[in-house]
Amino acid sequence: MKTSDFYYDLPKELIAQDPLEDRSSSRLLHLSMQDGSFEHRHFTDILDYLHKGDCLVINDTKVIPARLYGHKEETGAVIEILLLKRRENDIWECLVKPGKKARPGAKITFGDGILKGEIIDVVDEGNRLIQFHYDGIFEEILDQLGEMPLPPYITHKLKDKNRYQTVYAKNDGSAAAPTAGLHFTRELLKQVEDMGVKIAHVTLHVGLGTFRPVKVDDVEQHHMHSEFYMVEEDQAKLINDTKKNGGRVISVGTTSCRTLESATDENGILQAGSGWTEIFIYPGYHFKMIDGLITNFHLPESTLLMLVSALAGKEYIMAAYEEAVKERYRFFSFGDAMLIL
Repeated sequence: MKTSDFYYDLPKELIAQDPLEDRSSSRLLHLSMQDGSFEHRHFTDILDYLHKGDCLVINDTKVIPARLYGHKEETGAVIEILLLKRRENDIWECLVKPGKKARPGAKITFGDGILKGEIIDVVDEGNRLIQFHYDGIFEEILDQLGEMPLPPYITHKLKDKNRYQTVYAKNDGSAAAPTAGLHFTRELLKQVEDMGVKIAHVTLHVGLGTFRPVKVDDVEQHHMHSEFYMVEEDQAKLINDTKKNGGRVISVGTTSCRTLESATDENGILQAGSGWTEIFIYPGYHFKMIDGLITNFHLPESTLLMLVSALAGKEYIMAAYEEAVKERYRFFSFGDAMLIL
């Protein structure tokens, strides 16, 4: 299977640069897994496809304002840092630009010294381990100094930090938003629950590897980045009971999907717990838990496009994407949605 099999032509102007005024006013393309047919709807029409007894699974991770700008203490040179993974004792794995100037031992000052960092090591793919020093609460300092780490294809400045956050975001730790969830408002989620559809939550802290291009020709040679996930006991029971009672498990986003598929055993039972997942889902994968997926439109040749192709079939997906381009849907993080069911 070649990476180029997942290429499609996307006009640049279809990449959404700003979130819509009203979250749930985005468009929705419904793709039937049964016959590949599609319907053009609005996101609030999601209610028409859900049944009493189904379960929507959301990812309650919260994006941290992980982009920081500081100065090297010795030279005053500007350094940009992206927090990727929290290690122990205020040590973070970070992406640093420019990397050449960021050697172990270098000290960086942020925000007139209220936060300081020292590079202590170089790890995988040139990332740096940085030990931070500060007084007070790290999250509060980050809130004050940090910027939302928008994906590289978004060039506009985000006016309101909360628009790159789901309304149910709770657990700090993501470097990117689980964007399928951005379409939901609290009112729409209440309507879903009032229909008798259960809402379960899992946590997967999204890493920037989600935007990393596949650089190998042979899909199977690609190595996935690892991300931390958590599934609580009561939520696992809720999801397992849905399956047992004949309901459908519909994942809100590829991150919820990857969590469920990582934590479900060979007998189709979701196990509570936490850990790191490097699951790579591409055509040929046998899904153990999910019956449907709400998702955005993904980058050409990306692992996420491979994931949705594994669920619905590559031919159906590529035809649906061609239709979405023709109908001028908005693409990527702030774009429109797709329901695969």
